[in-house]
This record gives sequence, C-alpha cells and structure tokens, in this order.
Amino acid sequence: MKQINLAEWAIKHKQIVYFFIFFILLGGIMSYFSLGRSEDPAFTIREAVVTAAWPGASAEQITEQVTDPLEKTLQDLKGLDYLRSFTHDGKTVIYVDLKDDVPKEDIQTRWHEMRNLVEDEWGSLPAGVVGPFIDDRFDDVYGSIYAVTGDDFSYEEKRKYAEKIRRRLTSVEDVQKVELLGVQEQNIYIEMDQNKLATFGLSPTDVFTMISQQSAMMPSGMIHTSTRNVAIRVDGLLGSVESLENLPIHVGERSFHLGDIAKITQSYTTPETSLFYFDGKPAIGIAVSMRDGGNNLTLGEHLNAEIEKAQKEVPAGMTISLVADQPKVVNNSIHDFTESLLEAIIIVMAASFLSHGFWSGICLALCVPVVVCGSFIFMKWQGIDLHLVSLGSLIVSLGLLVDDAIIVIEMMQVKLEEGMDRMAAAEAAYKGCAKPMLAGTLITAAGFIPVGLAQGQTAEYTSSFFWVIGSPLLISWLASIFVSPGLG
Repeated sequence: MKQINLAEWAIKHKQIVYFFIFFILLGGIMSYFSLGRSEDPAFTIREAVVTAAWPGASAEQITEQVTDPLEKTLQDLKGLDYLRSFTHDGKTVIYVDLKDDVPKEDIQTRWHEMRNLVEDEWGSLPAGVVGPFIDDRFDDVYGSIYAVTGDDFSYEEKRKYAEKIRRRLTSVEDVQKVELLGVQEQNIYIEMDQNKLATFGLSPTDVFTMISQQSAMMPSGMIHTSTRNVAIRVDGLLGSVESLENLPIHVGERSFHLGDIAKITQSYTTPETSLFYFDGKPAIGIAVSMRDGGNNLTLGEHLNAEIEKAQKEVPAGMTISLVADQPKVVNNSIHDFTESLLEAIIIVMAASFLSHGFWSGICLALCVPVVVCGSFIFMKWQGIDLHLVSLGSLIVSLGLLVDDAIIVIEMMQVKLEEGMDRMAAAEAAYKGCAKPMLAGTLITAAGFIPVGLAQGQTAEYTSSFFWVIGSPLLISWLASIFVSPGLG
C-alpha cells in the first residue's frame, strides 16, 4: 500500500489549504482581541487562617484549651498539608495549608469542610471564647480603587454615596467583587447617671432589658379583608438618638424618658480602624476585583464610564478620584510585550530573507503569521489569557517555530538543484524530513512538560509556559507539512 504523502496532498488540494490558512488567520486575529488580559496569571492560594480570642486568658491556657483542640480537629481535614499556630495572651492564630496536589476546583469544598469542623468543635470550647474568625479569601486582587472625598461631608454621607456607586459597579461586565474601604462604624453610647438610677431603684441591667424589649421585632397580626390580607407592623426599632431619648421607662406608677436618666450620644467607633485617605483627606474607598479570564483593559473602560456617570449624580463638593489603575498597568505591560513580540517576528523574518534569499524568505515569513494566529486560537480554546508568562512564552517560541519550515524549504532547494521538478522536490522533502522534524518538535516540547504538569501555586502561575510553547511548535510542524510545500 502506497504511503500517503501529505505534502503532495497539500499541493494538489491548494484550495483547501488556502481556506484553512484564511480561517486560521481570521480566527487568530479575532482570538487575540477577545483573549483575557491581565498582568500576571491567576493562581489559587491554598492557605486559610482560623483565629479566636479569649480575653483575660494566658497563652498557656489558650494553647491547652483552644489551640490544641482546634488543631486536633483540623487534622481530619482532607488534603491537609500542615498546620501552624501562634498563641498570645488572649488570642490564637492557626494557619491551615493544603497540599499542592489538591485541585483548585476542590479548594472551596475543602474550606467548607474546614468551617464545619471548626463549628463542630466550637461548642466544646470554654465559655468566653470569641470567634471563630475564618479567612480563606486571599485571592481577591483589587486592581481598580476609587476614592470618594468631600470636605463638607461626614463619613456616613460619603459612605451612602459610595454604597450607591458600589451597587452600580457590581453590574459591570467582568467585575467579580466590589468592596468599600475605610468605612467607619457608628455606635450609640448610653451613659447612665448612677444617682438617678439609685433614686428610682433601677440597675443598668433593668434599663438594658427595657431597651431590648422595646427594640424587638414581633409579629402584630393581620387584617383580613375581602380582597387581600394586610399585615400589621409596629415600629419599635430604636435606630436614632432621639428615639432612645424619648424611650418611656415605667417604674411602678412613675414614668419618665430614658433621656432623663442617661446621656445618649452617637459617634464613630474609637479608636478608628481601617482609615482610608486620599491626598491627605479622609475618604471612602471603592475597590474592584476582576473575575478570572476577564479583560482588564475592557473592564477599566467600563468602570471609568460608570464613574463618570456617577460623578454627575453626586452633590457638589464630593469627588470620585482614581487611586489605583491596574488596567493602565496591564495595558502598558501588554503593550511592551506585544512590541517585543512584533520585534521578534520582524527579526525572524529579516533573518529568513537574509539567509535564504527573497523567495525562500517569503515562504518562511508567511508561515510565521499562520503559526502565531494558530497559537492564539489554541490559547482562546484553552482559556489562557495574555499576561507576562504567555507573552513571554510566545517570544521564546518564535526562534523555534520557523525551524521546521526552514528544513522543508532548504530540502526542496537541494532537490531542485539535483534536477527534480517542484512536485518531486516537495514529495522528497516530506519523505525525508517529516518524521525527524516531528520527533525533534516533540522532544523540544517535552522538555517543558515538568512545568506544565507540575502541581501547586507556582505551577499554576507558570503552567501556560509549557502550553504556549508546545502548541506553536506542533502548529509549526503542521505548517511545514501543509503550508510550506504549497508556498514553495
């Protein structure tokens, strides 16, 4: 049985080959503009923190009665690598690290199991232990941060407008999470006059009980009509200083207001925590993170458009300013690497023209866009974004992706010089070079297999290095078999 010669088939079916070349070029260009863009690849952090507090307890007491029981329970967590704990007077911090071979798809399931284990153990801990506080979200990166400032506005007024802006930004495409920074909580303080309490025979506990009963939300019944049912609600919530001051207190036959026996004030929590300043002025920050696979450049444009609309709606004197602009950083980074990629393509093409002559150089130069566009299609299919690692991998692979085409073109030139016609020269180039080129291509790509198939955070960061180098090499071999003979 005669062995199929792919070069001969490609030359006899040029229309099909040219169709696929056009499809690859068009698809590659479309894929390039639709690829996600970020500065660094996404990776999963396999660490969580469990904290607890026991005010007044010594480090030894917390270690024996809080830290050790929690660690013993957490040792049953599936996929656990190791635990680290730091115990101080009144506080313990436990770091939970998972193994690198835990798939990133299972990370959230592991954290959910961890929460269940901690909650199950919590009931057996001593009374007075505060917590648990579990933090497993270290992978949120806030690339765009805005500041809401206004000298004539209080923290609460700025927070209200910032909250409206936050809700608007959550609907923007590619936004994963929007969080407010620098928000100061307000508390209502009730300072009771001990002399007046003694006069009425009251204790602070009695007053606290009356306040709790008054602020409780209880069902008040229902009015049934022929057309609908109307729920009855009694407004008993105490949400302001005035409502607390006018709260009636009944002692026997005497009645008075809470404001008669206590000083009631509302102020921000002291000491202040998580302050946010912009240009030396107190502000409320709006931090935005992008979802995995999103386009940072497009996200920045959409965010700026929404902020411009919001700026027109806020009162005069309040300003929304840009603090951190990750899309701009990503744009500059992608631009620099894209320039390096284009320069590398030009250098490869120039070297092809200088070393192989005009017509051979054209054949080699036309193979480069086909391979690069095919690589962009592969990246789009595999969900690999444009970032430092993937673009760097493309630059590294450029010097290798023309090797197969050079071998085919040179072999055809040699056979032509030996007196063969063009078809015979193309057939001979395929017979003599196809298998050795495939073996060399696979061996070169195999050198990066440890990077692509490794496990852990570092491997997730660098995994695209293998795929983005391996795919152009294989595509370059296909191009040297189907494209180069036809062009030659």
